[in-house]
Amino acid sequence: MKEARLPTITEIIIILGIFLALVLSFTVYLDLPIQLALFISWFVVIILGLRLGHAFQDLQKSIISGISNGLEAVLILVSVGTLIGTWIAGGVVPTIIYYGLEFIHPSIFLLATLIICSVMSIATGTSWGTAGTAGIAMMAIGEGLGMPLPLVAGAVLSGAYFGDKLSPLSDSTVLSSSLSKVDVLEHVRAMLFLSVPAFVISAILFTVAGFLYGGDDIDQARVESLKGALQDNFDIGIIMLIPALFVLVLLALKKPSMPVIVAGALLGAIWASVFQGMDFPAALQTAYSGFSIETGVNFIDGILNRGGVMGMLDTLMVIVFGLGFGGLLEKLGVLQVIVSTFENKLVSAGNTTVATLIVAFLGNVLGCAMYVALILTPKMMEKTYDRQHLDRRVLSRNTEVGGTLTSGMVPWTDNGIYMAGILGVSTFSYLPFMWLSFVAIALAIIYGYTGKFIWYTNGDSAQKS
Repeated sequence: MKEARLPTITEIIIILGIFLALVLSFTVYLDLPIQLALFISWFVVIILGLRLGHAFQDLQKSIISGISNGLEAVLILVSVGTLIGTWIAGGVVPTIIYYGLEFIHPSIFLLATLIICSVMSIATGTSWGTAGTAGIAMMAIGEGLGMPLPLVAGAVLSGAYFGDKLSPLSDSTVLSSSLSKVDVLEHVRAMLFLSVPAFVISAILFTVAGFLYGGDDIDQARVESLKGALQDNFDIGIIMLIPALFVLVLLALKKPSMPVIVAGALLGAIWASVFQGMDFPAALQTAYSGFSIETGVNFIDGILNRGGVMGMLDTLMVIVFGLGFGGLLEKLGVLQVIVSTFENKLVSAGNTTVATLIVAFLGNVLGCAMYVALILTPKMMEKTYDRQHLDRRVLSRNTEVGGTLTSGMVPWTDNGIYMAGILGVSTFSYLPFMWLSFVAIALAIIYGYTGKFIWYTNGDSAQKS
């Protein structure tokens, strides 16, 4: 068999056009699951691979390799599913919602959401866990206060992703730094120069928005109705927050994420049995099947009837199919060809930063999973950074910004599907309010072209590009 060749730009455009047509037609026009479109896309790429001279067995191995690279995400997502189910059953999430309605003033609600989700995400190292617990609670509080839910979702995601990027416990943070060959703490320090200003700017924006939407015309009767529904169906009290405190403390002590989250889920089931009057087998069942209740208040039912391993299956399948698709693209060298096409233009830190952000974003669009973007981007871009003597910390930071902060913007990625499903707001609805992500991307580009906080390997101090 002759040696396989790389695809041409024309072949790449055709294959990616078919992929996008499949995804959009299935989701927008045919109302078919995105997972089916991704599965069919495997075989579209396999046909191209065979045309390029690859053996089917090698293409199949690339699918398996791609999936194996992201199995940690699968384990974390399953754990988070168990946590959501038992924490709702155990009264943890309902108690957070109740106290939020009781004590958070509407005018500072969006700022409080940003801060609470940031702290939660820094402590736990998981934006998914933050959105599935504190995020659900803040969405319910926002609904009660009459806030636009896409705006609330934007505040939740801004906080969740901010904290996730600054937590050494985060799997995406570890992945970005390790594949860029940077110490994880050095990576976090490099992220601080970008994330902190982005957080401050986002905090100002959400504060202004809070005063615009959180005036004195709040429907207090609606707030009392939601609080009453929670009190009627759950035992509300400070003691209900112990499982959350347990998880936060252990994760802050850098204990392994998955066993801590599962232990927190078990504690939630115990709380459901002891304080909420559920039989323990039924409480434990919520870890697998999720929680279900009829309070008579449609929004409360919608926000609380979720969780469990079964509730994560759709997102899990997106991750599996997306990682497999990304493995095929890597095998064929699709992104490698795209990068090499523009290689001669990458002669400055600014152009290289923009190219890195685009490659990482394409990793999400084409690979359908954040892990594809975080794995492929350093591989594709590391030679360009080394050629310009750019410090690998700049590579890891740009990979994180382009790969992680854009992952929730694409409706068919693992993050896009999970966040839209768990928060009850479509991706395109909350997208305009992901202010921290947009600000961070803008700052990364500004730093690249101005030379601010850009480090080089041929000197001890930062130099301007």
